[in-house]
This record gives sequence, structure tokens and C-alpha cells, in this order.
Amino acid sequence: MGNTLDQITNYCQEHGVSSVLIGLTDLDGVIRGKCIDLAKFKDLVVSTGGICDCIFGWDIDDHLYDFESVGASFDTPFTGWHTGFPDLKYRIVSSSARVLSGSGMPFFIGELASADGSNYHPLCPRSILRQVIDGLGQDNTHTAAGFEYEFFVIDEPPHALRERNYHGLESIQKGRFGYSLLRAAEHSQQLTDLVAYLRGLDISVEGLHYEADPGTWEAALTKRCLLDAADAASLFKTFVKSYFQERNGLATFMAKWSMNFPGQSGHFHFSLQDSNNTELLLMQDGELNELGRYALGGLVKYVPDWLPMFAPNVNSFTRLDKGAWAPIGACWGYDNRTCAFRVIQGEDSAFHIENRIPAADSNPYLVAAATLAAVKLGIDRKIEPPSPIAGDAYKDASVRTYGRFTPTLREAANRMAASTSAKDVFGREFVEHFAASRIWESREAERNVNDWQLKRYFEAI
Repeated sequence: MGNTLDQITNYCQEHGVSSVLIGLTDLDGVIRGKCIDLAKFKDLVVSTGGICDCIFGWDIDDHLYDFESVGASFDTPFTGWHTGFPDLKYRIVSSSARVLSGSGMPFFIGELASADGSNYHPLCPRSILRQVIDGLGQDNTHTAAGFEYEFFVIDEPPHALRERNYHGLESIQKGRFGYSLLRAAEHSQQLTDLVAYLRGLDISVEGLHYEADPGTWEAALTKRCLLDAADAASLFKTFVKSYFQERNGLATFMAKWSMNFPGQSGHFHFSLQDSNNTELLLMQDGELNELGRYALGGLVKYVPDWLPMFAPNVNSFTRLDKGAWAPIGACWGYDNRTCAFRVIQGEDSAFHIENRIPAADSNPYLVAAATLAAVKLGIDRKIEPPSPIAGDAYKDASVRTYGRFTPTLREAANRMAASTSAKDVFGREFVEHFAASRIWESREAERNVNDWQLKRYFEAI
């Protein structure tokens, strides 16, 4: 289709398409969007459009925040009834052009803009990541990155699950058989069809397999430049869900949907390179160099303060537990999957660092922004990391004590709200609004009755 206005217009005329679809990612990682008439789209390419700022004023269930009721407040709340919910300005990222299969409708990523339409928006996740990237670029540094997601596939349409209150879920595969060649051969058409569907959306999957738990798939997205990688990850989650819903199924990216299974990850892999694409964090023998140590020092020091950017929901914290293939504290090791930060050694392109904290429910823009911001702070401030952990990090005394992550979303959000480093890097307005939204999420969980409470208390109390 191309990404110039003439190419897009010609495509639409040739295929009888009169509208385009635009999507903007909110703080929860949900893509909010609208269908735009082609004539209107032509104006937006050279100017800005408008969308109600309620996309930052409501939660993932579209209930408006009431921050006063949860004891969280700003000096100047970003949005609410007091502002009248005005429009936010957004611009179209023309280079993000894709065509939706089936309808043939063009799709574009949108990014929120400042009031004058020319700068970053303080709450826009994509803008926040771009600011971090621009900061790295000042040092002639760029990032190669890729996301890796586990997701669970149900063999029933969403309305059927809602009617049963999400009980008695039937997975698309039966039995535990991780990395099974037998299962891959048996269901090879499922795998190849999904990969082809995503490739048509410029979402390249370099690896796809079944995990040990029945119905759990894992996809590793192809490494690319940082912003493109985050764009692809955001679209991956939405369009995987769309793919299965079109086939009367459902894919969920919850961090942990059942206590019978470990949980679903959203790992982030990255490396830093100079203008010649030379790796900056390792020596010729494949070991970490001084910059590599400082990068890990920044990750270990700052990421715990910014934990809600990696674990944004109450459910996220059920996964950060011993034995769940997820870290419980800030630590690092060489090729150690019990650590928060796993260093994969190798020559040049093989070398990278994996952030194993995020679950599948995380917002890829915020995960990438927070990870690379911590790396930059570590390098700028020459922060030496603790010693690497060999073996079981769950049993390491330093991880279990001072390195342990805050155990709940509410506590993690309060810690982030108090973090000077977070406000310095991401801006006060974002930190206070995002932290307050996570406290609201905690309150919503705390004030609702769930199955665990009924089973535990109904008869015994």
C-alpha cells in the first residue's frame, strides 16, 4: 500500500475503501481507536485530530476514576469532570500503515500530541518511549529489541465465557506437553495460519510454540529498532485476540488466569548498539564490559521503584512468586531464568539482556521506556550492580530481603509516586496520574467480592 498520502489514496480508490482505522494506546495498553472517512484522513495526515481525553480518565473497564475516593490526588489532576473532558490532539504515524485482512481497510497507529500539536504528550505511552529513545540517541546509541509473549487460548467465543462467569474454561489444546514437536505437527496449520496473519500486519514472529500448560502459546517477536518493536508488540496483543475471536475463540494475556498454572510472561529483550551496529555492553570475549555493568546497576537500582510500569494490574502480582518462572526481586545472572535480568552471552548479535519482570498484561511502550531509562541512568551515574546470581535466585538471601519486589500493586504504586527518579525521567504529571490509576485499580479489587473470598469464608465464618 505504501505510506505516502498519494499511495494510500490510490490504494483506497483501487480497492473501493472509503475509511481508515486509527488506534491510540492508553495507559493500560488497550488500543482505543476510531474509523475515519478518507477525506477526513487526508486532512489528519498534515495536521492533528481529536479524541476525548476520557481515554486517560477511565480504567480498563471504562469506569471513570475518582481519585479522591482512594486517597490519591494531584495538585492539578489531568482530567475529570472538573475539566469537562476536552479533546486531546493526536497525529497519525504515516509510516505505520498496515492493511487489515478481510476488510482491506488501512490501519494507522496514532500518537497523542501536546496542546500545540508539536511535542510529546505527558501521558501518552508512545510519546514517553520516544522521549527515552531521543535521550539515548544523544549519545549516538540505538536499541535493538524484541518482545516475547505467552498467551492462553480458549476454544470458545467471549460471550459464552461471560455467560458462565469465566468458569469451566476449555483450552484449545488438551494436556501438558511443552515444546512438543508432536503437538506442533498435529496443529501445524494453526501455527502457520497465525504467523501468516500477523506477517500481513507487519508483525514478524521469529518463533512460536506450545508451552507446557494446556492452551498456552509462546511467541517471540523478531528483533527490530526499539520503537518499531514496541509498536509491533502492542499490535500483536490486539490482533492475536482479534484473530481468535474471528474463529470463535479467545486469547487472554492476563498475567495469571489460574492458580494451577505459573503465569504468562511478556519478557523484553534488548541490546545497545552504536552507529556502526557494534554492541556497546560487552567486550570481545563475550563478557560484560564497564557499560554493561553500569546498565545492570541501573536496572537493579531503579526498576523496583518503577514496578507498576512492568506489573500494572492487581493480577500481575500473583505471577511474581517463587516457582512461577518469574522473578521475586531485583537481581541478575548469566543465562539464569530465576533472575529479573538475564544476560545472554555471545558474539555481537547474539548478546542481549532479557528483562523477565513484565507479564503478558504489561504495556510494551512503558516496559521499553522504563527498562531503557533505568539502563541510561545506570550508565550516566556509573552504578555498579551487585554480584550475579548463579543457581536459584528464589533462595538467595539478598533477593529475599532488600532486593524483594513490593508485594502488592497498591504498595508499588505508592512507592512509584514517591520516586524522585521516576518524576525526573517520566515527568511528574505522568508519574502521579499513572500511580493514582494503579491505586484506583487496587481499590476496585479490594472492594469487590470474588470466588476466593466466597470459598474461603462463606461456610467457615
